[in-house]
Amino acid sequence: MKKIFVIDTNVLLYDPTSIMHFADNEVVLPMTIIEELDRFKKQPEMIGRNARQVSRTLDNLRTQGNIIKGISLENEGLLRVALCDRDTLKTLPIELEGDRNDNAILAVALELKNNCHCRVIMVSKDTNLRIKADALGLEAQDYETDKVDVSDLYTGIAELSVDGDRINQLFKNEAIQVEANLSPNQAVMLVDQANPSHTALAITNGIRNGQSSKLIAINKIVNSGILGINARNREQKFALDLLLNDEIPLVTLVGKAGTGKTLLAIAVGLHKVSDERTYTRLLISRPVIPMGKDIGFLPGDIKEKLTPWMQPIYDNFDLIFGTQAPKEKRSIHAHTRRGHEDLLERGLLQIEPLTYIRGRTIPQQFLIVDEAQNLTPHEVKTILTRAGEGTKIVLTGDPEQIDNPFIDAASNGLTYVVERFKNDPLAGHITLSKGERSKLAERSTELL
Repeated sequence: MKKIFVIDTNVLLYDPTSIMHFADNEVVLPMTIIEELDRFKKQPEMIGRNARQVSRTLDNLRTQGNIIKGISLENEGLLRVALCDRDTLKTLPIELEGDRNDNAILAVALELKNNCHCRVIMVSKDTNLRIKADALGLEAQDYETDKVDVSDLYTGIAELSVDGDRINQLFKNEAIQVEANLSPNQAVMLVDQANPSHTALAITNGIRNGQSSKLIAINKIVNSGILGINARNREQKFALDLLLNDEIPLVTLVGKAGTGKTLLAIAVGLHKVSDERTYTRLLISRPVIPMGKDIGFLPGDIKEKLTPWMQPIYDNFDLIFGTQAPKEKRSIHAHTRRGHEDLLERGLLQIEPLTYIRGRTIPQQFLIVDEAQNLTPHEVKTILTRAGEGTKIVLTGDPEQIDNPFIDAASNGLTYVVERFKNDPLAGHITLSKGERSKLAERSTELL
């Protein structure tokens, strides 16, 4: 039996194409949603763009029929806008009195349930609204089209128990064939069956061949470090290998605070741009979303406005160049470069918010998107489709530190990309688990 889905505004703002994702069922938009879209459309960020996109879609659909009676969709579903019946609104509990938009949405769903002989489901990303709906006897669901199971998220790392001779063969030939069904570009730790302390690290090649996989020893440069930044654990070695591999245009690094995700990405990007000249520019961006209460508009030009948001990026450059360390402890690179200011002046480095990336084509650049867990799947798709020929994109983030109210650990763009690209030869992924920032930072992550 076909179902009726009553959609909340936040679902449309999260995914402007969501009305097409309910198969051949009926999609109902309460009239109050149109009012909310009108309020959000003036916002400059992605929410405003999504609101405008939904409005344009509805405007195009209304030319095909009566939007109140229903308009047929391409997937054989039906879309219509429903008016809120004031009599139904008055039947809501006294705690829900008033003309709030949430109450109007609940009233529309209740009226449909009372008058229709099919299943009525309210879809919202608002947890409290789902709780209210359940209390009123309505079936409520989260919008789960782009959700992934974070408890079983692909880590990008596997362990294989092999004969000791196979490990020696890998060290000698730098490549071996193993009987194992592994994903392309997956990191593998080989462990000697007779001597567990005898191990080797390798990466599968980008070709998947049934139950057999070719393992390639990690790049020797990884052991010597990049610009004075050395890998401190096996996950960081795997990450460096993927970052250094120009044949892998997409790398995702997931890990808690202090695991070195951003630092490793910046170090390799800087090495590829300024030393190897593989890419023309290192482009770094991150979503402009505050952790706590927003302090409002910032004064100055765009560089001055961006400084508070991009300071974590500058901190990583200071660590690489040693520009903040005492003179006797400064890195050797601090004598040859003035830090990120010199790179900016030479055009080798560009730091900007994601706000201005839409519509661009980015060829032959090393693009790092930090804090990618604050992006929706739609926003990440927008970024990845900007990549021109020869561009490498690195997404870093921690799904447990999300400041965007419209997404969570299971529905953010970072985990979505990890799950969708896990078997793709164009992508590589590593989950970093060991904190290396400091003992205090590591212990705080564990205890708090």
